[in-house]
Amino acid sequence: MVKLIICVKRKTGMTRKEFDAYWQNRHGPLVKSVPEFMRHVTKYVQCHIVESSIPLGVAAPYDGVAELWFDSAEAIAQAFNEPRYLEIIRPDEHRFVELADCVTLVTQEVLIA
Repeated sequence: MVKLIICVKRKTGMTRKEFDAYWQNRHGPLVKSVPEFMRHVTKYVQCHIVESSIPLGVAAPYDGVAELWFDSAEAIAQAFNEPRYLEIIRPDEHRFVELADCVTLVTQEVLIA
């Protein structure tokens, strides 16, 4: 199992509140509605920034983190090359995310505790 982690930066001119609402209420359900993409995804979680005191004293340069679990790195490639992903989901990402400013990592979890 591998996890795709995407550090997300909201679209310029969009407030954090607008970004959170769009990501959770529009984009999330849209992603779930595309079975050709979702058949590759084991789990999809959105991590929204909490407005509170930052324990390390440094504000995050991102507005959230998306986590998507897949059975393999090959499954990630298959999912993001699905024609329906490219037709439906990708254009929606451009509506609320500065894609060039996002950071994407393919990881494998190592449980410590």
